[in-house]
Amino acid sequence: MDGMTVEIIGDLLRLIVLAGLGIAGVLSVLIWKKNRVARVTFLRFTIQAVGLATLFYLFSIKPAIPLLYVLIAWFAATLFLGRFFCGWVCPFALIMDIENVIRKALKIRYRLLPDKLNMALHKGRYMILAVFLLLPVVLWLLNPPPNTASAVLMAKMLAGPFRPYSIIIDPLVPFIVPWTGQLVLGDVNFSYPYIANILTFVEASYSEIFAAMFVVVTLVGAFLVRRVWCRFCPAGASISALNQFKAFKRLPLLYIEKDEEKCPKCGVCKRVCPVQVNDVYEQKGGKINTSQCMLCTRCVEMCPYEDALKVKLGNKSVFKSRNWLEPSNSE
Repeated sequence: MDGMTVEIIGDLLRLIVLAGLGIAGVLSVLIWKKNRVARVTFLRFTIQAVGLATLFYLFSIKPAIPLLYVLIAWFAATLFLGRFFCGWVCPFALIMDIENVIRKALKIRYRLLPDKLNMALHKGRYMILAVFLLLPVVLWLLNPPPNTASAVLMAKMLAGPFRPYSIIIDPLVPFIVPWTGQLVLGDVNFSYPYIANILTFVEASYSEIFAAMFVVVTLVGAFLVRRVWCRFCPAGASISALNQFKAFKRLPLLYIEKDEEKCPKCGVCKRVCPVQVNDVYEQKGGKINTSQCMLCTRCVEMCPYEDALKVKLGNKSVFKSRNWLEPSNSE
């Protein structure tokens, strides 16, 4: 058995161990956490923690996984899972969720954005995404690669004129990284989403100032407004953009469905949504198609009406709203 085969087997075993830890964590929460309106929240934190460890490991594999393949896998996953990554795995979202826990512990109320502003941010992210998608074309014309082989290599690593595409997958970078990060404490390297690209694209004399401002503004913003960055994140736009085409209308396979007859319009779903999605409340019934929804399932978790909201994978229900004030008929 050659060395490469041993390394591949070793990598697979490590990923299996991480998957096992995730399953064990999920089962532990289901058994231990009896509070129905907090169980899914604890599950989400468990999956986010395992996801963080998995991403750290994937980025530490040698030779490095080509970032182009990561980007392709990212787009492929959204066709089937929608914005599940945003709601359950994203390391940047985990930072914001931790801030939310701290804010609650300090008993500080969050701020709500005006609905018009929230929708403007949601639509504006498509313009931001378009800039990053078109920028490589401009960079190619200004400084084309010397030959085809170099262009292919640059594309695989999202380097050279293709570097702006890396901004789309910046939220995947965990805040603890296996390379030299922007902050090193002992043997631990810390990073922060988008900082590497800010330091690359902004003029050197101002780059560190802009990077520091970005960190401060996003941290303070996320402390005051729940999941504030998720409302105009270009990565979130890239995930939802594919599902706007008619050919993909039946996708994603993972979605939230509403039963109009069982919904009394109490407004709980509208109040608990971390990104202020109104569609679950306003839509009469059926599949919730809005690309704003991150599938965090907080609305389903908090809805006090039996089966009014469901999380479905294809035609199968995987999680339903329950009257958490009374014993559920399904339990």
